[in-house]
Amino acid sequence: MTKHGSKWGGRSWAARGFTLVELLVVIAIIGILIALLLPAVQAAREAARRSQCTNNLKQLGLALQNYHDVNKVFPYRKGGTGSGWPGFTGNWDGNGNRKSGFIPILPFIEQRAMYDQIAAGDPTGATNGGTPVAPHGPRGWQGWSVWNDSPDGLLCPSDNGYPDKRGRYNSYAFSIGDQIENIRDAQDVRGMFATVRTYSMADVTDGTSNTIAMSERIVHGRGVGNSSGGSTAYTAKGVEHVMAIVKGVGGLRTTPINCRPMTDGKYYIAGQTLNSSSGTGWTDGQPAYVGFNTVLPPNDPSCSEDTSGFGDQVHVVLPPTSRHPGGVNALYVDGSVHFISSTIDTGNLAAGVTQTASGPSLYGVWGALGSKAGGEAVSTP
Repeated sequence: MTKHGSKWGGRSWAARGFTLVELLVVIAIIGILIALLLPAVQAAREAARRSQCTNNLKQLGLALQNYHDVNKVFPYRKGGTGSGWPGFTGNWDGNGNRKSGFIPILPFIEQRAMYDQIAAGDPTGATNGGTPVAPHGPRGWQGWSVWNDSPDGLLCPSDNGYPDKRGRYNSYAFSIGDQIENIRDAQDVRGMFATVRTYSMADVTDGTSNTIAMSERIVHGRGVGNSSGGSTAYTAKGVEHVMAIVKGVGGLRTTPINCRPMTDGKYYIAGQTLNSSSGTGWTDGQPAYVGFNTVLPPNDPSCSEDTSGFGDQVHVVLPPTSRHPGGVNALYVDGSVHFISSTIDTGNLAAGVTQTASGPSLYGVWGALGSKAGGEAVSTP
């Protein structure tokens, strides 16, 4: 042993540490490894979220199948009991035919207790100024302690539009099909879910494996307001867009592509009047809350011809939307779930004519998947 170090094999070694250059090199290498690893971690997390989202849709598909087995039809998108839409009389003898299709399937998604409470109505009248509301609860748009917290199975974990799971939120919606005209109150639609009217397996002549039943709509609720051309985010193809509906866009029924110029690819253009209520009322059967149509492709903007009132639901294009990169999950009538790309064929979006009630879709493969009896020959993308 020497005074300045150890002696081993005839050589003397002095203790030393890292130089500054060596330390910086190590830090740079660690930074590169983190930069390489982070996207992989994020991708893995999104894969897990998408898998859970897919499973939620499969459970909803099973619920629809079981509901059909019992009732021989699928549920409505909007319906219920008593005097109400269409032709609302103002009577409070039921729920005004505005409950969403989620209510009837509650017993089939392990929510029998909630369903029974809703079916019992509101005998206290707390939701109607003291007048008891029965049967089957108040109007779907009303707050009510029984249903103010939606089942967690209606929330997609990739959807970051809801602040937490305690609220009237839903990430999934019912297909109205490949039509734009009067989708709010239409009792005869090209898709699977209408107002009041219900359809059965026998109505799906295009085949249950070729017809979409449900898909996704990002939760976003900011009410009615104006866009300022940058404060209301809209990034194309589902990256950071909000689900506001642009009001007063002319010609949508014949030329739905008119909706696209309402954005600059990232934001809604300044000066547009918007309504945003997507996924904020799972019990309300209005399209803006629980519906979508198969006209514009997934993750395109939403627009309405209407300007009066909320102006968001009569003649309207409502594509499904999600936070999944590149498209949305879609539930088919046969219970299977498929991923639909945002680049799916949509036919002629500038056709200049209104989609007829029968016959092949104007809107390509996407429109054909939305129609239950269009007679188109399509296969799952």
